[in-house]
Amino acid sequence: MNSLVNETILPTGQTLQLVQGDITAETTDTIVNAANAQLLHGAGVAGAILRRGGAAIQRESEAWVQAHGPVSHAKPAWTSGGNLACRVVIHAVGPVWGDGDEDAKLADAISGSLHLADELKLASIAFPAISTGIFGFPKERAAAVLFASIWKYLEKPSGLRLVRVVVYDTATVTAFEKAWHDHFSPKR
Repeated sequence: MNSLVNETILPTGQTLQLVQGDITAETTDTIVNAANAQLLHGAGVAGAILRRGGAAIQRESEAWVQAHGPVSHAKPAWTSGGNLACRVVIHAVGPVWGDGDEDAKLADAISGSLHLADELKLASIAFPAISTGIFGFPKERAAAVLFASIWKYLEKPSGLRLVRVVVYDTATVTAFEKAWHDHFSPKR
């Protein structure tokens, strides 16, 4: 069962939430997969999505790459949700820590996912802690980039009403909660 950690209503009226739990249990219109450029879903968030969502997600991912080529940071791919409660899975490619320009690449993956959700006319989206697993991006830094990117994107008109950030383990929750307070607490 996913549990709410923090929530804020943005000046634009949209709700942003930090949640501890399993992204594959989300009932938002779309969830974001922390993917690699070839959309080979084997481990981490991608593996969990594939196990719960079914083989259709991998088949659709392979068809996407065959038709469009490898997925870039700024232009995520999408498939159906398969057996998941969500209608769509957005496959965002985050940066590998140490490859250079990681903050900008992660910001591109976040804003690209939000833009795609708007293009698909979806009202709600759930993000994992993109790039903080095997890609090695420091958790608190990734959280700061993620929250800033969401805030910046939602300053302009968007059909998204709910954005959830769903993190699994306690260490990630702690890092994301600190970044949340740094970003959303009143400045003195």
